[in-house]
Amino acid sequence: MTKIERDAIIKKIVNLFNNKVKGRVPDTSGSDIKHDGKKGHWLEKQMGISHNANNKPDLYGFEMKNYTKSKTTFGDWSADYYIFKDKNYEIDRKTFLKTFGLPNLHKKNRHSWSGRSCPKIGDFNIFGQKLEVGKDKSISVIYSYSYDNRGGKSIIVPDKFKLDNLVLAKWSADYLRKRVESKFNNQGWFKCLIDNQGKYIGIEFGNPITFELWIDGVEKGLIFFDSGMYEGNTRNYSQWRANNAYWESLVIERY
Repeated sequence: MTKIERDAIIKKIVNLFNNKVKGRVPDTSGSDIKHDGKKGHWLEKQMGISHNANNKPDLYGFEMKNYTKSKTTFGDWSADYYIFKDKNYEIDRKTFLKTFGLPNLHKKNRHSWSGRSCPKIGDFNIFGQKLEVGKDKSISVIYSYSYDNRGGKSIIVPDKFKLDNLVLAKWSADYLRKRVESKFNNQGWFKCLIDNQGKYIGIEFGNPITFELWIDGVEKGLIFFDSGMYEGNTRNYSQWRANNAYWESLVIERY
């Protein structure tokens, strides 16, 4: 696509935003009040986007992101490997969460792989976990018993998992490339902005995002894994996010 053609699409999206969204506060009165994404669904409806879970750009080759206070999601991308699906280890999902996650005292000690137990790039966390990008650009969650600093870890962790460099989950480079580039490496992305009163005031655009740019952000800790896996729900909630400052660094046009 030529720059002239791309600019014409951007103008079309800006006009749609100005006519349908700008100056308005989302009306979510008819939505399920328990649904966290109700404002996003309102925005999709105004922009003529059918709500879906496919891995394609939302509008004319651009991926749309809604306003967020602090961090914005690239996608909910489960790993292609989990140790609780590996028959060699004979551990189920519930035991995985009790072993490598943390209990929530406010929810009857329901265990989740989230918060402090969620691994990041760099050093091991208190749960003995970290993210590691391989030479092939795959991403692994590594557990090392030696770096597990939880009190009572000898009781929490079964003997067969009292190991170092144990892979708990892994995303292959090919899998992640498809997820990133199918969404973000067509025409690019745009984000709709609101003010302190919740009213939409503007729109900003960024260039296409390649897998190479994305994985570089992961290696630098700018893009992070934000797990929300918990007992009693079969969804993995494997969110990949970046703070809004990172997204702002990619912006090339504002309207």
